[in-house]
Amino acid sequence: MNWMIIAALLLGAYLLGSIPSAVWIGKIFYGVDVRTQGSGNAGTTNVLRVLGAKAALPVFLIDMLKGYLAVALVSFSPFEESDGGYLYLKMALCAMAVIGHMWPLFAGFRGGKGVATLVGAMFAFSLGGILLALATFAVIVSVSHYVSVGSMVGGLLLPFYAALTGDSDPRLMIFFGFISLLLFYTHRANLGRLLHGTENKTYLFGHKNRAAQK
Repeated sequence: MNWMIIAALLLGAYLLGSIPSAVWIGKIFYGVDVRTQGSGNAGTTNVLRVLGAKAALPVFLIDMLKGYLAVALVSFSPFEESDGGYLYLKMALCAMAVIGHMWPLFAGFRGGKGVATLVGAMFAFSLGGILLALATFAVIVSVSHYVSVGSMVGGLLLPFYAALTGDSDPRLMIFFGFISLLLFYTHRANLGRLLHGTENKTYLFGHKNRAAQK
């Protein structure tokens, strides 16, 4: 019976992750499928470039929320917080939410890179660590205007920030290290464009984003 509950929770996390906020907001309110414009990615950054900040903000918040809620499903599990399985299930729920975002059931399995969903999930693991990572992201993007660089550097530093703020469980360190590698993998195309000097710049508060579309 416990395994059936766990399977249901993992499915629930995937379905939460599958909510394609970028696609739905773009289609319902702007008549645009953002996957056909800009970078073709169904995420906050491409929505910002294609539709502007007014559309990007709710996308970012919804994607964060679904990551957080997916991990919060652990409260319905048969595990106590002191059990070893509790933390591992939280990690699995996080992974399922990100998989859902990247390959969403409700949008033809064509989603985004999962950064905002990961950010939301991380609030359930290390509040201090993710806040420092977000601050790093904001500084890097404000200076360089490269969201990809901010995402990768923020993810790379997350394990160190988590340890710095007291979340130094070895299992978490390994998990955060895996997340760092995942972010580099999902941004592999961005890395190639950065090396060739063709990566798109994103202006968080400005009108230049539409001109920067690819």
